[in-house]
Amino acid sequence: MQMLEPGLARIRIKDLRLRTYIGINKDEINNKQDILINVRILYPACKAVDSNRIDDALNYRSITKAVIELVENNRFALLERLTQEVLDCVMGFSQVCYAEVEIDKPHALRFSDSVSITLAAQRDA
Repeated sequence: MQMLEPGLARIRIKDLRLRTYIGINKDEINNKQDILINVRILYPACKAVDSNRIDDALNYRSITKAVIELVENNRFALLERLTQEVLDCVMGFSQVCYAEVEIDKPHALRFSDSVSITLAAQRDA
């Protein structure tokens, strides 16, 4: 497991189950499908640790609500595009210094539980 730098907190949003239009086949274009989202976020948490105040912390509920709105109110041809847009949404929160997004599309392939794409971004220091 990757070691954290002092003062950084890791937030993990696990198995966020949503439905959206994802794919290029007629059936995929016309019917919402299940997707599974996992997000890993690093942010400087020293101020929140010291103050014990929500205003000093990164509000993961706000991030999750933004991701839900983005995913459920749009259409995506490619899993890569969906993953990038979710990553951009997460990185839109100024406290986030690093984020990694993995999105699974269950049953995308025969004989496979799912197919996933992972993308990451880091804010320049």
